[in-house]
Amino acid sequence: MGKARSAARGKASAAPAGARGGRARPNPNPFEVKVNRQKFQVLGRKTRHDVGLPGVSRARALQKRTQTLLKEYKERDKSSVFRDKRFGEYNSSITPEEKMMKRFALEQQRQHEKKSIYNLNEDEELTHYGQSLADIEKHNDIVDSDSDAEDRGTLSAELTATHFGGGGGPLPGKAAQQPGEGEEPPKSRRELIEELIARSKQEKRERQAQREDALELTEKLDQDWKEIQALLARKTPKSESGGGKEKPKPDAYDVMVRELGFEMKAQPSSRMKTEEELAREEQERLSRLEAERLRRMLGREEDAHSKRPKHLSADDLHDGFVLDRDDRRLLSYKDGKMNVEEEPSGDASGGESGEDEEEEGEGWSEGGPEDSDSPDGHSDLESDAESEDTHERPQGGRRPSPGERLPRDDRVAARAQLPYTFAVPESCEELKSLLSGKSTEDQLLVVERIQKCNHPSLAVGNKAKLEKLFGFLLEYIGDLAASNPPDLDVIDRLVVPLYNLCQMFPESASDAVKFVLRDAMHEMEGTVETTGRAAFPGLDVLIYLKIAGMLFPTSDFWHPVVTPALLCLSQLLTKCPVQSLQDVVKGLFVCCVFLDYVALSQRFIPELINFLAGILHMATPNKQSQGYTLVHPFRALGKNSELLLVSDEEDVATWQRRSLPLQWAGGLEAQTETEANHARLSCLAVCLALVRSCVLTYGLLPSFHDITRPLRALLMEHLATRCCPPALQELSRSVLTEMESQPRHYRPLVCEKSKPVPLKLFTPRLVKVLEFGRKQGSTKEEQERRRLIHKHKREFRGAVREIRKDSQFLARTRLSEIRERDAERKRKVKQLFNSLATQEGEWKALKRKKFKK
Repeated sequence: MGKARSAARGKASAAPAGARGGRARPNPNPFEVKVNRQKFQVLGRKTRHDVGLPGVSRARALQKRTQTLLKEYKERDKSSVFRDKRFGEYNSSITPEEKMMKRFALEQQRQHEKKSIYNLNEDEELTHYGQSLADIEKHNDIVDSDSDAEDRGTLSAELTATHFGGGGGPLPGKAAQQPGEGEEPPKSRRELIEELIARSKQEKRERQAQREDALELTEKLDQDWKEIQALLARKTPKSESGGGKEKPKPDAYDVMVRELGFEMKAQPSSRMKTEEELAREEQERLSRLEAERLRRMLGREEDAHSKRPKHLSADDLHDGFVLDRDDRRLLSYKDGKMNVEEEPSGDASGGESGEDEEEEGEGWSEGGPEDSDSPDGHSDLESDAESEDTHERPQGGRRPSPGERLPRDDRVAARAQLPYTFAVPESCEELKSLLSGKSTEDQLLVVERIQKCNHPSLAVGNKAKLEKLFGFLLEYIGDLAASNPPDLDVIDRLVVPLYNLCQMFPESASDAVKFVLRDAMHEMEGTVETTGRAAFPGLDVLIYLKIAGMLFPTSDFWHPVVTPALLCLSQLLTKCPVQSLQDVVKGLFVCCVFLDYVALSQRFIPELINFLAGILHMATPNKQSQGYTLVHPFRALGKNSELLLVSDEEDVATWQRRSLPLQWAGGLEAQTETEANHARLSCLAVCLALVRSCVLTYGLLPSFHDITRPLRALLMEHLATRCCPPALQELSRSVLTEMESQPRHYRPLVCEKSKPVPLKLFTPRLVKVLEFGRKQGSTKEEQERRRLIHKHKREFRGAVREIRKDSQFLARTRLSEIRERDAERKRKVKQLFNSLATQEGEWKALKRKKFKK
């Protein structure tokens, strides 16, 4: 047994040696065959390398790399590659016959395209402007209707001699005639041409008259033919036969079809201009008007070159002029003498000017006739009366020369006007200097012109400048609100440009408003930390809160500007105590702003209800019977608990309901006690109006009657005491009626919803039995994920292994190339040394021979 194994090993070791020596082995050694055996068959599983010989896979891999990688390595520096672009060469689905036919067709088509570039086929009819070139070459000109039928296509001898005679001498036919003693001298060429032109015009008029006569005779002949046609056909004309059938009247559909056919078609209108084009046109208009204003302010007239006449062609006959006025005068005779009607004395100083002089004067004062095509003409003047005064000509209507200065009145009027172009102010002080001392309309006009002259589409840096302008306008509005008295009219009008800037730059506008509100809240919080309480802010902060609700949407669930503004309003109503009449006005203003914010979203604001209840409590005389509870900042009893109580019956009787001016919030103080009492009653009226607004806003809430219980108790107390004017009592009664008329929304009694507690069930846990060796207790997705991870790792390792083998193959290839080059170099060097040694030996032998001789 041992001998058999040793013999087998000897054969196994001898076989590869023979193979390495170049001999092919017919049968492999059975001991070298590798067999991958399976314990059992599995359906659907593919096995690889079931049976393999040692070194076979390695030889195949080497062969594959030699065919692919080695080929790419050798061709790495070659750029020219032969590509066979013959049609269908690599398409096996085409038969050789079809391939040859297609190649022949492509070759014929290519030759046809080259030859047919300048080949004009006779079958194709070439045209020029709709006319055949063959007909044009025949010179069959269309006969002009003005030309004579007999002289069609011919030129007269005189006309030919005139145009093609070749010089300015006499005509050829006249040159032979010598003037006699009694004959007229020969006419010059100019006279002959004028005579020829007159003769041709005369002939043209005669041909026109003949054509008109022929047309009249033709019409007369047609009319006569129509009269005798009825006789030839032995029929009476329709005018004589009265028994003919009448034409049927068209129905409504035919009438409508004909009306639609005669309706005017819609004409295409010009496209709408973009915002950038409109801004550019507006800037150009303002720049032109500013240049005119500066010219008038400096007293300069238009340059002489701006009134140069337009270029006239040499062929212009000056037949396009229009008389500006009718300068004809009435001619009459009196006592045998001619009497010409004179102009009025008022116009005599102007010479022959008149109505056209006024038009010239207007054009002179408005910048010349070139500016008359502008859309607004001279709209920069304030009024028609002012324009008439400024357009009057000095010295009796005399027009000044281009170098002469305008009158002083025109210069003063131009200097008093607003400039048309403004640069964006760099600071708030610069904006104040531009707007201070001007009326409300002028301030709005200045801001509007700043926006138009610096539109973001006109220059690169205009966007940043206008973003700063929004902050400057906001600060300027705050200064107007903080002034004494506050200029509320200007603030109201400046909201429009603020809104326009906010629509253009919403992000920068929101940042500016948030910065103002954040600054005000920080200041209030600092006051609360130091003194324990905070007073109502100034009117400027209240105006900012009002403007924030006008610039940004208040119905959003969350907004970066409106949400902080709502928190600021709620802080004002809860942390600021009411200590004076001015605080009452500010608090009511905050309530109005609150209602504006929640008008669309209908959010419930408890601070609003609490503040209105506190204001009503301050106006209640009897504070003992309370059916409500006051919340901070109000107290049931205290120093300011009767701030709005009016005890003077005369002031109550003389009070009339009016709107409460906002100047009370800006620091306005009452001059007399009667005025203060009237202000208290006005505050109470505003409070009742706000209560009505709350009823209309929150009337559909399920807990509305519970919310408004303090307000209902206070209103009942007001009606019971009868210490208010009749108007306020009527207002309180109407508010109570509206409260009671609101429907009551009761919630049905239901059990408390709670999640049922499940019973403890001892259900066995089912675990899927997986294959042996796998991790247990995982889901199908987890198993798929692990399988993919394992497959990725296996493929990655295989790819790294193949890349490493490729690198080793390339390294071996480079090393073999280097060895071949070194061997070749050594061979050449050895050959060179051998040749040099041979030459040296021959030289030494020759030298020895010479020495012996």
